[in-house]
Amino acid sequence: MQTNSHLSVLIHEQAKKYGAKPALTFRNFGSLKWKTVSWNQFSMRVKEVSNALLNLGMKPQEAIAVFAQNCIQYLYTDFGAYGVRVVSIPFYATSSEQQIQYMIQDAGVKYLFVGEQEQYDKAHRILSLCPTLERIIVFDPSVRINTHDPNTIFFEDFLKLGEGLPREPEVEERWAQANYEDICNILYTSGTTGESKGVILTYKMYQAALEANDKCVPVSENDRVINFLPFTHVFERGWSYLALSEGAQMIINTYPKEIQQSMRETHPTCMASVPRFWEKVYAAVKERMDNSSAVQRKLFYHALNVGKKRNIQYLARGKRVPLALEMEYKVVNKAILSLVRKQMGLEKPNIFPAAGAYVSPEVEEFVHSIGLNMLVGYGLTESLATVSCDHAGKAYTVGSVGRPIEGIEIKISDEGEIMLKGPTIMPGYFRRDTTNAEVFDKDGFFHTGDSGYMKDGELFLKERIKDLFKTSNGKYVAPQMVEGMLLVDKFIEQVSVIADQRKFVSALIVPEFRVLEEWAKENHIEFKNREELCQNKRVNAMMRERIETLQQRLASYEQIKRFTLLPQNFSMESGELTNTLKLKRAVVNRRYQDVIEKMYEE
Repeated sequence: MQTNSHLSVLIHEQAKKYGAKPALTFRNFGSLKWKTVSWNQFSMRVKEVSNALLNLGMKPQEAIAVFAQNCIQYLYTDFGAYGVRVVSIPFYATSSEQQIQYMIQDAGVKYLFVGEQEQYDKAHRILSLCPTLERIIVFDPSVRINTHDPNTIFFEDFLKLGEGLPREPEVEERWAQANYEDICNILYTSGTTGESKGVILTYKMYQAALEANDKCVPVSENDRVINFLPFTHVFERGWSYLALSEGAQMIINTYPKEIQQSMRETHPTCMASVPRFWEKVYAAVKERMDNSSAVQRKLFYHALNVGKKRNIQYLARGKRVPLALEMEYKVVNKAILSLVRKQMGLEKPNIFPAAGAYVSPEVEEFVHSIGLNMLVGYGLTESLATVSCDHAGKAYTVGSVGRPIEGIEIKISDEGEIMLKGPTIMPGYFRRDTTNAEVFDKDGFFHTGDSGYMKDGELFLKERIKDLFKTSNGKYVAPQMVEGMLLVDKFIEQVSVIADQRKFVSALIVPEFRVLEEWAKENHIEFKNREELCQNKRVNAMMRERIETLQQRLASYEQIKRFTLLPQNFSMESGELTNTLKLKRAVVNRRYQDVIEKMYEE
């Protein structure tokens, strides 16, 4: 049963309820060994952080920031800050020096908590440029602190300031003063266009979100929830706090690239993720099947078909499964589908929320068919994650983003824009009065910039309004939909569709080089480097054939007519991706202008 108290005391309330029961499973920086702390230990560490922050003189609604990957210290710091009404601002662990300098200055951050060497080095370089910043506190004890840096301490030494809880009466006083109008977090949007803006998240928004999600998302104290997305991401943050409020055990995965190994080692029952994770799982399983014997292939695809019939044609539509089909599903589930899930470490799967980008219906069907309950949803940082999602026990449609959560009012404008109102919608961007006046209308509805429609109580997305491309022939193309169709292919890692004011659709494609290089060797194609591989005629012919198969469902004006294979990935370092791995199209188009123009030559 959920404990929906003020976040300042949530962990302490859960400690009273669950005591010595495991709360957090984690690995220390650089360690391969998983450890566990109880709710009582979690509560004590949070109290120590609260006491230490008071000893450093933090006043209500002053700001700290956390610049780190997911780790146990991150949760201690956040909840310790909430305990003394201090605003906690999360930075992506991959943020640049310019980005963290901007956010520190914009929010007036006093103390910056950093994870590992990379974050410390960046923070140290900008320390003198940020007048409000008094101290850096380092989570990883192996970090080498600059010998000329008197302003940095390790987290262990910071905790000693709260050892024995010397300021506990004052901490409890802050708990009593805590209210739901206080700012809890400021989350800076990753900014695919223009300057990053700070989204204000209040305790009132969290309270409403936790209450609404509790009614439709079946996570409980029996679950083991693994973190895949960074806590900086509003989806992971909201989902994690929901899990903690339900008493679930949390498994903290520090390094995203190790997620599949972590899953196999810790056997979670739930995980929130972006669709790209499942696209890669789908491509990997298909590749494994393509390389197996004809008999194995036949058995697997038969099992998948049975899973699809049961889980999508019947259960998804709220229909009762015929007895014969249920019996057949039990057989193929035990013999085949359970083995697929076991290879992922998902022996006892519960739910797997997915949001943050276009979910290919093909991938969604596959995940449900192998017996995993993917809850597709839609939300924004400005709505504290969930606007809508598939509701437990209710029919859902593959291709929708579920039903609105309780309290959210959705209005579709004449232009098809999704507009939102309700207790989980932000009060505004931090110190951005002009922008706030633009994004809220006179009736208080927030303009999302996304287009969509409602049908039978479910929300369907069309595209970001500003992302819709208009070809020179006057036809509209939705790039994310086209990209989503291609990304399910095992040979394709990244795609950027080009179409705006062009006479046809083209694309820049980054291949999945491990798979492509393997294929090239099998087909006796010689190449000295990736540039040569990408220019090879046979490689391009093979890719063209696959692309044409993938886009058969598209109208002819939406189909990719020409493409170029790129020898290097789009990356955050080169400025082509945001911290949430969304494409910065303007940057990509500028960088590859010559390549793009070549595709449009007669």
